[in-house]
Amino acid sequence: MAAEGVEGDGLELSEEQWKEEEEGAFEAFVCPLTKQVMRDPVTIETGQTFEREAILKWFRECRDNGRRPTCPLTQRELHTTEATPSVALRSVIQEWRARNEEKEMDRACASLVGTGLKLPRGGGGGDEEQKDAALRALVYVSQICQRSAARKDLVRRRGVLPTVAEMLKSGSRRLRLKSLQVLRVLVEDNDDNKEELEKGDTIRTIIKFLSNEHAQERELAVSLLQELSGHEPTCERIGAVYGAILLLVGMASSKSESAVAVEKAESTLRNLDRFDANVKQLADNGRLQPLLTRLLQGEPEMQVVMADYLGELALTNDDKAVVAEQAGPLLVGILRNGDTPAREATLKALKEISSSEASAKLLLQRARILPPLVNDVLFSNGYLQTRLKELAATILANLVASGADFRSIPIDDDGSGRRTLLSEDVVHSLLHLISNTGTAIGSKLLSVLASLTRSPSTVANVVAAVKSSGAIISLIQFIEATHQEIRVESVKLLRNLAPHMGAELADALGGSLSSLLRAISSDEGGGVTEEQAAAVGLLGDLPEGDNSLTRQLFDLGAFRTLAPKLSELRRGTIRGGNRYMTPLTEGVVKVMYRATCALEEGPEYIEFAREAGLAPLFVALLRANGLDTVQLYSAMALEKLSLQSKHLTAVPPPQPPPSPSWLECACFGRKPASAAASATAGVCRVHGGFCSLRETFCLAQTDGNKAVERLVACLDHLDGRVVEAALAALSTLVCDGVDAREGVVVLGEADGLKPVVDILVESRTEALQRRAVWAVERILRVEEIAREVAADQTVASALVEAYRNGDPRTRQTAERALRHLDRIPNFSAAFQSKRS
Repeated sequence: MAAEGVEGDGLELSEEQWKEEEEGAFEAFVCPLTKQVMRDPVTIETGQTFEREAILKWFRECRDNGRRPTCPLTQRELHTTEATPSVALRSVIQEWRARNEEKEMDRACASLVGTGLKLPRGGGGGDEEQKDAALRALVYVSQICQRSAARKDLVRRRGVLPTVAEMLKSGSRRLRLKSLQVLRVLVEDNDDNKEELEKGDTIRTIIKFLSNEHAQERELAVSLLQELSGHEPTCERIGAVYGAILLLVGMASSKSESAVAVEKAESTLRNLDRFDANVKQLADNGRLQPLLTRLLQGEPEMQVVMADYLGELALTNDDKAVVAEQAGPLLVGILRNGDTPAREATLKALKEISSSEASAKLLLQRARILPPLVNDVLFSNGYLQTRLKELAATILANLVASGADFRSIPIDDDGSGRRTLLSEDVVHSLLHLISNTGTAIGSKLLSVLASLTRSPSTVANVVAAVKSSGAIISLIQFIEATHQEIRVESVKLLRNLAPHMGAELADALGGSLSSLLRAISSDEGGGVTEEQAAAVGLLGDLPEGDNSLTRQLFDLGAFRTLAPKLSELRRGTIRGGNRYMTPLTEGVVKVMYRATCALEEGPEYIEFAREAGLAPLFVALLRANGLDTVQLYSAMALEKLSLQSKHLTAVPPPQPPPSPSWLECACFGRKPASAAASATAGVCRVHGGFCSLRETFCLAQTDGNKAVERLVACLDHLDGRVVEAALAALSTLVCDGVDAREGVVVLGEADGLKPVVDILVESRTEALQRRAVWAVERILRVEEIAREVAADQTVASALVEAYRNGDPRTRQTAERALRHLDRIPNFSAAFQSKRS
């Protein structure tokens, strides 16, 4: 009989190699047909004995050939094909075979033990004859044990198991593969052998094969582990080996392993998950179901242990959603009714689960977590460990950050919906806790309110509660806190409140302004921090019309500090590379815009704007791919700056009349126009004086910049607010107090006339229509342009629409524009003609 071989080993082994000293077989033991010792001898009608399978095959062939059945030896025709078992002969043959197998097994075991002691370990080559001898012995032992389970006990008693286990460390891959195969045979359905194999470091050695580069070794190793894991003590030992569960999980989820290996790994993991000690490791490696099963079906003590495990895991967002859906209601029930240790374990689990948007919404909607979390833990009046309230505050912050609509989520136990997280008394309670607990709880509850005030649908409720509680002073005090997290969260909350209660904040900030500026100016950490972005955002969102606050900021050096930072942000020399870069840039631009709103309040602001080069800086910020908010406030700032140009321009003294000269006579005429122009060289044609972008903020002066061109480019912006701000800045070139005709020429040279007219025709918003009507009326004062535009019916129609539906001021402006186009008679001119 051929022995089982190892794929690719090139070695064919035969059982006969072990029968050199076999006790001779009697002739009666041998089947005349097969010439082999019989295993199931039967006697036919003629008294001849054959192997059952062989004689039945002979009878079938006789039938198939159309002959009557005959005896293979005597050729006599048979009346019956009945084959009677030869019980006595079979018993004798079995005894003979058992004696020989026992001798053969003893010799094979002895050979293995002896050969195993001589084989080299590790990478050594060793004697090939010894390896072949060991392979032949392994094959024979395997064959015998497969035929007779009782022989497995004999192998153990002969001390073969440790020897075969030691061969797993051999440098010969053929020997390692065969050892894995044989061990699988020896331990199958034999707990004693499994316990024997458990001794020493054999289990660890087998597990190492799971990371082997050869697929066949991995498959044989996992097959052996699958069989071993069916025995409880050995299964526990497998789970205790460091890295075993991770390797098995990796194999079970692999796309490259064979289907057999994957199935064996899955089966092994199912055996491992019977033991509590393995459950946390399985969950750590992405197999949550064993833990969830115990959590959902276990005794209360087991549920607490599993909840505690959950709190220690780093779950993926998908796993958090699975846990929230399956176990959320149970955990909330423990939170409601459990004792203090159970509550703490549950809160730890809920803290981890609630930290993703999907899982947080499941806890809110499916598990109804808010009532017990808020009423039974956070707002509890009885004794409750501070640690539990800290956990509850963190969970609430996670829930609110999910973006769920808290207007419709009740916190009453009866689910009536009368009270929500936005109810005035609930916000008052949160504010009270913030002021009267430690920083760990206070910072999380500030984060709760900051998240609620980020949403347009809920900010009004929080603003009303803050106003009615008078808590604004205490919230501002947290800006001075030494604890960074509570400082950051308070600034974020105040920033969100600023658009809704800016006046109150501006009045109350007082001495805290310097703390905000210190935070903004800090260079700790090397990059842009959340605190810096929030602090400058708060300052940027305060009412820019509050001159008292502007003065405080000016005196504190805020503008002088932030102007260089804005330049660095524009040039990209501040490289935070994080999500706070954009809010920092937007906030700084807003604060610097505030400085331009105060230009009429004193010459010091004008001087600062010149020193800081605000006008060139804001022009440079009008990039085509810039941030919308930056472009908006830059255009607004340029409008404020440009309005000052007519006051700041240096008007040259009048030219003295030319003295009489014999050269000045009729024949020569007057001085050429070019000569006259040269006398006023360098004078701004819009403002009539000496201008520059940096000193007088004149947009018509290039100074190396392209202010008008960049503002014209903004007229095509998708954000109507940016378009309106850019149009307002350009309108300063045609306003009262300047040479509007020359301003129109400047716009025309920058290809800005058509975009302005297009804005009028499009009428995207009422504010834009009002701005565009005013600008177009100024442009149409130039007769040449008015004649050209008069042929365009769409412009006239847009002006008629503004005349019909605009506010009173817009209607008056539209009327003047229509007169320029001769669409409305100029009656005042007609009356003057009659009087003359």
